[in-house]
Amino acid sequence: MTKPGRSATKNAAAFVASHRPAADGELFGITELSREFGISLRAIRFYEDKGLLAPRRINGGRAYSRRDRVRLGLIQRGRAVGMSLAEIEHILSLYGDHGEGHAKQLEYLIARIDQAMAELDTRRRNIETMSAELDLVRGELRRELAAKRRSGKKTDKSA
Repeated sequence: MTKPGRSATKNAAAFVASHRPAADGELFGITELSREFGISLRAIRFYEDKGLLAPRRINGGRAYSRRDRVRLGLIQRGRAVGMSLAEIEHILSLYGDHGEGHAKQLEYLIARIDQAMAELDTRRRNIETMSAELDLVRGELRRELAAKRRSGKKTDKSA
């Protein structure tokens, strides 16, 4: 497995640092989060309906905490790697309200990554096997075609 480059590591560190809890109780609007994450307002509301986000209501509008913003980022990352909403919900529930389930979350994620890597390894082996088989078939077909062309030329010359 390759390690991320220095630039990727720096970007990841900056992202994580930007999502650390702030003492100022910073709030975000739904439009702001929609633009930041490049998703529709409808998608954010969908995640709310599923219980993955829980914004406050201020003067009838949604006000998302930094925690909601981090959760939305995790939801988006989970979706990007093919996790189901049920899996994402499970991961988020392991974390707890104050990070008390962090070790459980990490254990689950490590197991999920191990499973994904094993699946990819199996796919890779199957692709390699299929590629080798197709290469053999292609070789046989080329030899057969060449033989047909040779016998066709002999027939043409004798006519």
